[in-house]
Amino acid sequence: MKHSEESSSCHQKDTDCCFKPFISPNPKTPFNPIQISPKIDKSAYISPFTSVIGDVAIRRNVYVAPLVSIRADEGTPFHIGSNTNLQDGVILHGLLNRSVKVDGKEYSIFIDKKVSVAHGALIHGPCFIGKNVFVGFKTIVYDVTVEDGVFIAYNAVVTNGVHVRRNRFVPPGAYIDTQKKADALSRVPTDAREFAREVQRVNQEFPPAYHLLFGDSRCSCGMAYNKQSSEKEES
Repeated sequence: MKHSEESSSCHQKDTDCCFKPFISPNPKTPFNPIQISPKIDKSAYISPFTSVIGDVAIRRNVYVAPLVSIRADEGTPFHIGSNTNLQDGVILHGLLNRSVKVDGKEYSIFIDKKVSVAHGALIHGPCFIGKNVFVGFKTIVYDVTVEDGVFIAYNAVVTNGVHVRRNRFVPPGAYIDTQKKADALSRVPTDAREFAREVQRVNQEFPPAYHLLFGDSRCSCGMAYNKQSSEKEES
């Protein structure tokens, strides 16, 4: 980052903006010597103060809130499906040489379409999360398969290789670490299903709205502006 009188101007290049998210290839290590950069759809929104590192695919209209860490520097790759939202403070990381298989390909973390991951949750690979899943506040999801439509309530832990069947409800504070516990889960109640649907609706509107709010560029002071407009003003 350059520190100069020029860098305080509100018409700066994107590269001078200290508010940009940190998007980077993984570092070279003995266990992962090939550097791969994230692939992020243009319609996705990645908030400032967020890290996206390594072989990460972020699909259409994904919303990534501030202070999210998506770090594919050990376990890799990650997939984040269309219309998924990762809320403030979410962490994604994975273990080396542990994976799930989806359509014949190995992933450290695979998150399908229309998933909501609420504030402060940890998703740690190897992990598969199906469509329309809600992962609650401050939950831990590690070494699991979670089928479509599951609702995991706040402060729950789901781990130890369990397979949660579709449309099941993990209660607040539950510790699901055996297949017997996972098989005993009841179906998602109507109010929880409606809550998850509303969270999805709201968060699907955020990516285009934030893109409009911040413009095409941001300066080092954090102000948003449209580069084309500023160039016309200066010319």
